[in-house]
Amino acid sequence: YKQFEINSTTRRSYNSIIKCENTKKMDGAFMPGVVMGIVGAVILLAMVLVRRKMDGKPAIVFNGKAIGATLLGVFGAIVLGIGMCMTMVWNMMVPGVIVGIVGIIALLASCCQRFKIKRERPKNKQ
Repeated sequence: YKQFEINSTTRRSYNSIIKCENTKKMDGAFMPGVVMGIVGAVILLAMVLVRRKMDGKPAIVFNGKAIGATLLGVFGAIVLGIGMCMTMVWNMMVPGVIVGIVGIIALLASCCQRFKIKRERPKNKQ
């Protein structure tokens, strides 16, 4: 039994061929995924509005701090996802971990900002 060692160049080219074949199978999945994501977001927004109406709460108030905290949370989630892709798909372990940590920090900052906004909000006296 003769064992042979696959050198790193051959292994990388084999992995890239497998990845290309897998992406060819999923070519038609991007647009339906985007459409389903948008439909889900619209349904979620409608559910939030109906729930607030049922609870007798006022409509959602938009201010600069709340929008900024939300955008920071979205940015953090995207950066965390990019870091995960870098480590698991693109085999870039150290940069992926660093990018993922930056995303986690952005998410934590977004959460802290949201709690700070809730504490600053004046209480309605009824």
